[in-house]
Amino acid sequence: MATQIVSPALLRLPSVCALVGLSKSQIYRLIKIGDFPAPVQLGANSVAWPAERVRDWISEKINAATQ
Repeated sequence: MATQIVSPALLRLPSVCALVGLSKSQIYRLIKIGDFPAPVQLGANSVAWPAERVRDWISEKINAATQ
């Protein structure tokens, strides 16, 4: 049975990298300059990205490229 992502979902870094096609360092570089959504803190040493924010970022990039 396939796992289905239901919103709201949280994505860990490997999933974010796979979705956007960027490396970990590039994602953190974009966060620092305000061009990528920041993660939410889950615990003392863990973070995750809201899937909806990542999907919105992808949509913005696609829309900007088609204009």
